[in-house]
Amino acid sequence: IAHARIRGGRRAESRFMVCIMSGARSKLALFLCGCYVVALGAHTGEECVAKHHEAESYVAAVYEHPSILSPNPLALTSRQQALELMNQNLDIYEQQVMTAAQKGVQIIVFPEDGIHGFNFTRTSIYPFLDFMPSPQVVRWNPCLEPHRFNDTEVLQRLSCMAIKGDMFLVANLGTKQPCHISDPGCPNDGRYQFNTDVVFSNNGTLVDRYRKHNLYFEAAFDVPLKVDHTTFDTPFAGRFGVFTCFDILFFNPAVRLLRDYKVKHVVYPTAWMNQLPLLAAIEIQKAFAVAFGVNVLAANVHHPVLGMTGSGIHTPLKSFWYHDMENPNGRLIIAQVAKNPVGLIDAENATGEMDPSHSKFLKILSGDPYCEKDAQEVHCDEATKWNRNALPIFHSEMMYDNFTLVPVWGKEGYLHVCSNGLCCYLLYERPTLSEELYALGVFDGLHTVHGTYYIQVCALVRCGGLGFDTCGQEITEATGIFEFHLWGNFSTSYIFPLFLTSGMTLDVPDQLGWENDHYFLRKSGLSSGLVTAALYGRLYERD
Repeated sequence: IAHARIRGGRRAESRFMVCIMSGARSKLALFLCGCYVVALGAHTGEECVAKHHEAESYVAAVYEHPSILSPNPLALTSRQQALELMNQNLDIYEQQVMTAAQKGVQIIVFPEDGIHGFNFTRTSIYPFLDFMPSPQVVRWNPCLEPHRFNDTEVLQRLSCMAIKGDMFLVANLGTKQPCHISDPGCPNDGRYQFNTDVVFSNNGTLVDRYRKHNLYFEAAFDVPLKVDHTTFDTPFAGRFGVFTCFDILFFNPAVRLLRDYKVKHVVYPTAWMNQLPLLAAIEIQKAFAVAFGVNVLAANVHHPVLGMTGSGIHTPLKSFWYHDMENPNGRLIIAQVAKNPVGLIDAENATGEMDPSHSKFLKILSGDPYCEKDAQEVHCDEATKWNRNALPIFHSEMMYDNFTLVPVWGKEGYLHVCSNGLCCYLLYERPTLSEELYALGVFDGLHTVHGTYYIQVCALVRCGGLGFDTCGQEITEATGIFEFHLWGNFSTSYIFPLFLTSGMTLDVPDQLGWENDHYFLRKSGLSSGLVTAALYGRLYERD
């Protein structure tokens, strides 16, 4: 792991950019990483470049943007005033494109709401909206044909940036589309307003658009009448899919893009407010890459005071990311990314000598007591059964959901806890005990705060203090080291492995997979204290 610490020597957990190689097997190709800081006026960019064989990779960039916001987004303003604000953000975008171009970047992704901001009403956002013709109907290069459509100044600037940087460019903006009163879905003001991602090719052509489907309390925008399943093909990496922020938690369009459209790469503009222990931005981005075996290019806005930070270039085995709750500046992340992402080795194709802990896990899962042969005698471990039954069961709120938990005490153990139809299990060993409380928690039900969706979760978490009621609190530091198997009898195949260690550090499981109708996560050799290890299942059909 190579850490590039930002100037000033502050504590790593709140102020860092990391490039990491994590994998299930050492036979993976070596990963070379160089990180350095470049000055961009008042804004700094940091690049971290992984070296792969050029024929097998492409160079990608994401920019975490400290967007310049409207001082009063509820106030009515003119188109000219709106353009003045948006051009300030676009000036910064252009700086990043030119820096990325010097590094050979072939595709760059900018965040959701990065150009216009947020917290508008439907009326107050109107001057910030560009007209958007359908790329499926109209082939258009806004930079070369600027007068073809009115109110397209932002699209024109983005198109010209793509040409100037000679790269594919993905950005997010607000768009408008007039509709007729005969359209039954047409709003009363006679127009649709969409939260829109746009994709430009390196010659400035508007390749495609994606209109956000799963809005997150965005009163200024409409939900498209039909879900956009937006993909675009590139000469350097094949097919990419596009979705935005909150979409990552839902079947449409995110899962369907990967299932039905053979997408291996995802561009993901987001404006994500972190919520620990289960839904930090980099945590869910990485989990999506691991769960589906794809590359995720995720660009977040940077507003630490609002809890908004966390961008990254994630493959199933490697991540470059930026998470910083102190530094006010944005960050440019650059990495060389494999064209064909390699996934984790799962239970069915894992090879090599089985370690004792995995053998014990398989014995437990098969229903047999764990037995060891010592000389001519066989000893079966009944202590695990006693340990499991003696522990107190308690409830605590985590992510606004009422989790059922058991404490994780002692240097080793085998625990289980159930809720509704889901039972979660933990088999663990600890080299040393720490002055911290850990707990194994389960939730199987409908999440109803800040969105409504059905989840099944098995989570090993560090609690905020030593009291049971602190389990589920937001913490970023931990010292507890574990070797463990975490598993559950999930009734969904859509399971996201969430894995954070101390200092907002991403980690990757050694193994994931199904065994005897249970989904499991296995990990040994943590490099820092465990904050969260969770299996986050989504039952989309129960939403």
